[in-house]
Amino acid sequence: MGIGFRVFLINEDDSLQRLPVKRYERLLNGEPEERLLQYAGKRVRCATVSLEVRERKPQSIIRIDYHFLSFDVEGRIDRSEQEKQMRLVAELMSPIIPAIFEEQCSGKIIDARSHFAEKRYKQEFKWLPSPEIEEAIVIAVLGPNYF
Repeated sequence: MGIGFRVFLINEDDSLQRLPVKRYERLLNGEPEERLLQYAGKRVRCATVSLEVRERKPQSIIRIDYHFLSFDVEGRIDRSEQEKQMRLVAELMSPIIPAIFEEQCSGKIIDARSHFAEKRYKQEFKWLPSPEIEEAIVIAVLGPNYF
């Protein structure tokens, strides 16, 4: 058994477009020649699927992550949006409070920054699929005989 990945872009009409993982990686890495002109200037729903594979054939889905990809006017991943997302992810980490500060506060102060950062992250960069979209992804990955 091994681990595989599938990437799908979800169009405005809820149809799926499979995106090869290597191309997805090139987009994320900002390779200048890699672009998707049909999504230029748009914010697109994306689903990344982690799956178990045996002999290169999908066996089961481990996890599906639903997020947005923002494209600039040239069809490349919007770097400013990607940086904003990374800053927010960094805020999700609980801050390290020096032991001296903890002793002085005696546990009376609650640092909720990571809680609010998580809420903002989910609101700005995540989306929830409809049952139809979820089913279409499962069928696209595991085949129509899965159900």
